[in-house]
Amino acid sequence: MDLEEAFQIVGEFGPYQRRAVTVLVLTQVYMACQSMLIVLVGSTPEYRTEQQDIVPSSQQPAVTFTEDIDSIVTEWFLVKQQAYKVSLAGSLFFAGLLVGNVVFGPLSDKIGRRPVYLTGLFFEVIFGYVTALAPSYEVFAVSRLLVGLMNGGIGLVCFVLTQEYVGKSYWAMTGTLASMTFAVGIALFGALGYFIRPWRNLATAANSSGVLFFLLSVTLPESPRWLYSQGRTEQAEEVLRYMALRNGNAAKHLVLQRVGTARTGNHSNRGTSVLQLAIHPVLRLRTMVLMYVWYACSLVYYGLTLGASETSGSRYLNVAMYGLVELPAYPLSEINRCAVLFWTLLSVTSLALLGKLMVSAAFNIAYVYTSELYPTVIRNAGLGVCSMSCRVGGILAPFVPSMRALHSSMPFTVFCLSGLSAGCLGLLLPETLNRPAAETLEELSSPTHSRVLESKVTQNRKTRKTER
Repeated sequence: MDLEEAFQIVGEFGPYQRRAVTVLVLTQVYMACQSMLIVLVGSTPEYRTEQQDIVPSSQQPAVTFTEDIDSIVTEWFLVKQQAYKVSLAGSLFFAGLLVGNVVFGPLSDKIGRRPVYLTGLFFEVIFGYVTALAPSYEVFAVSRLLVGLMNGGIGLVCFVLTQEYVGKSYWAMTGTLASMTFAVGIALFGALGYFIRPWRNLATAANSSGVLFFLLSVTLPESPRWLYSQGRTEQAEEVLRYMALRNGNAAKHLVLQRVGTARTGNHSNRGTSVLQLAIHPVLRLRTMVLMYVWYACSLVYYGLTLGASETSGSRYLNVAMYGLVELPAYPLSEINRCAVLFWTLLSVTSLALLGKLMVSAAFNIAYVYTSELYPTVIRNAGLGVCSMSCRVGGILAPFVPSMRALHSSMPFTVFCLSGLSAGCLGLLLPETLNRPAAETLEELSSPTHSRVLESKVTQNRKTRKTER
């Protein structure tokens, strides 16, 4: 039997998978806190400059803070000529994300999801405590780069694991849960910052949840889909039988098919690398389109968010709303992937708030849709490359509002053209709803094999309905 048939026996989303996915999904809360940390620990309070005739260069600038805020700004006097260091720390975190996306994706495709995920989470917690205890700005900045490196890498692996533990029909749901929990994590971080004001205490509290999630993650098994794609069929069967046992299902005679060179670990799979994204004709087209779609999502999302962040009010409430405003968007991703991807990117021109809501849905769909378009053997590498282009959009987004100097409508024109063009290119991609996922490059290149898999899945659904 193939993997989809095996999951029908094991249980596509049984009690054990629900517990495993819950651990992975809740880890998104920790990663969201790390992503948003600089927003609160880098807060710049109101201050006034003392008038002095002579200020020795060796002394701190003559600045008096008039607002009671404890942050890296007040501790290291990051104002005036030093103010750029706050933004630099944030940029270093996102630079780390970019590198982590590129490095961890192919690495997890090569050596496994579980070791890469656990190692990355362990070191993110370590570097997170370095952030909280940093004796100087330089140590703080380097720690943010390293936290971003780990955060970007395990974010992808964590997302893929939430899908590879379950049946294909539940991928959209688990992917959406991961995105929703990240948004909830942003809101919870805003609340945490309200009650814990000293920045070192806040950084410690936000990082400590990672210890709990690491301990809970240690018991998670390797992805059976990855094991199967690497030709390690017996190990994949062991994991599936373990899941079936914990689900209360009998799977003693579960035997996966051992046919085809891609299944036996021969050269077709051993040669799989990130270069296949450019060499393989099907993957090349998909990767080019998806990279631009991810770039446009990021540019529009962060560009609109930058405009929304200029509103006055409590910074803690603003952070919380930043996450909560995204939640209504995620149920949209349960609809036809390709069509929603087009319309959500197109609608950003009508209204800024509606645009942010819709592009949040497009971002979530991009994650789920991309993972469905890539075979298991190269799924993380594909997500990593797409996420890299996403970071480029995030880096460029802050510069778009400055285009108002040319014309007041220029920023929204850029958002409009980016979203419209990405939506149109997205129509070149195939629909994946209710269709089998490819495990190897061989399946991706063989339409006949894909049709056989699809007919088997359809027949299994009919059989289950008849039994009911």
